[in-house]
Amino acid sequence: KMAADIFPRKKPANSSSTTVQQYHQQNLSNNNLIPAPNWQGLYPTIRERNAVMFNNDLMADVHFVVGPPGGTQRLPGHKYVLAVGSSVFHAMFYGELAEDKDEIRIPDVEPAAFLAMLKYIYCDEIDLAADTVLATLYAAKKYIVPHLARACVNFLETSLSAKNACVLLSQSCLFEEPDLTQRCWEVIDAQAELALKSEGFCDIDFQTLESILRRETLNAKEIVVFEAALNWAEVECQRQDLALSIENKRKVLGKALYLIRIPTMALDDFANGAAQSGVLTLNETNDIFLWYTAAKKPELQFVSKARKGLVPQRCHRFQSCAYRSNQWRYRGRCDSIQFAVDKRVFIAGFGLYGSSCGSAEYSAKIELKRQGVVLGQNLSKYFSDGSSNTFPVWFEYPVQIEPDTFYTASVILDGNELSYFGQEGMTEVQCGKVTVQFQCSSDSTNGTGVQGGQIPELIFYA
Repeated sequence: KMAADIFPRKKPANSSSTTVQQYHQQNLSNNNLIPAPNWQGLYPTIRERNAVMFNNDLMADVHFVVGPPGGTQRLPGHKYVLAVGSSVFHAMFYGELAEDKDEIRIPDVEPAAFLAMLKYIYCDEIDLAADTVLATLYAAKKYIVPHLARACVNFLETSLSAKNACVLLSQSCLFEEPDLTQRCWEVIDAQAELALKSEGFCDIDFQTLESILRRETLNAKEIVVFEAALNWAEVECQRQDLALSIENKRKVLGKALYLIRIPTMALDDFANGAAQSGVLTLNETNDIFLWYTAAKKPELQFVSKARKGLVPQRCHRFQSCAYRSNQWRYRGRCDSIQFAVDKRVFIAGFGLYGSSCGSAEYSAKIELKRQGVVLGQNLSKYFSDGSSNTFPVWFEYPVQIEPDTFYTASVILDGNELSYFGQEGMTEVQCGKVTVQFQCSSDSTNGTGVQGGQIPELIFYA
């Protein structure tokens, strides 16, 4: 799968109008000779003079035919420059088994990725794009250009989301990048339902499918895991030119079907979903129904122990709470606070105070924004028992939060009773390995701030 399908296309950054960069742009598509007789005198540094040779036929002593048949591009190179930039090129041109070829065919690398690698070797510039970064990583790995490979991995990590995490997981295993693999798992675990419902999930290989279905910490309902596996099986049938039948879906799933923990589904989900999907045999369906209802349970091939999922962490920002006869009231006004973290986390919801005058029900509209853009919101109700405890209110899906950027957490509560409120608020809280900073929000119209008010807790996965 091309990275253009994994990441949104971004506009290239504006480049400066230096003569060298003009040559770069010209040389990306043309192998023009430098016309000036004393072009070397135009550039004060060896780096700039070396950069002029990038993708330029002038003094080229080798050519590469890059790309698969029907999509090749012929690119010039200079052996000395290439050997200085890559140990593979050094062995190719100057090693004991070096071959003196004028033209070298490279069918397994995309031309754009090869050009990106050459640009780094010649110009000491890293120029990555969403649609070529995976191919560039492959080229950097193949020719052992470690700093470029690390830049590719950093690019992928910063672009990581639930939509592309499954595809990048398979790619990170292929490229043997354990740090990227770990980041992918963090996203897949915390935002499992979004990741499983993404188009990218259907593009993973069978080995990656098995590793995801085995995952103990997937934060998803099992019916969602089951439906995702069926979606993958449908696409896999198309990849293998098989008819889209129930039999073939089960065939391509193979033993991976038994990694889905069907007996742990809610009975309604099983009866209305898996049991009527046609993928299970009649005996399997019958045995699972008996598993739900019978005292003597049958043996099953399916895993019958529920996944552990993730344990949410709670960041409490107040040192005490109180109530008074004339506050804290709501009546549709907004309580809001800004926060920033030093590590990537996934906000699952907020802990809120409840009634200070006995039990009461509240309607809560929670919202999470970054620079005015809504990233997540939900409308739900919660019941307060009259204690000073906090009560969780959840987003539909956890929201990914990047480090060192302020986000705005807001809630609009509707309830007639007076409520507890926080006091002695802290501007910085250490919660496990995550440091959270708080500051007041201009969106707050009900009195909540750093020192006191509502939204006492952020509930998150890290």
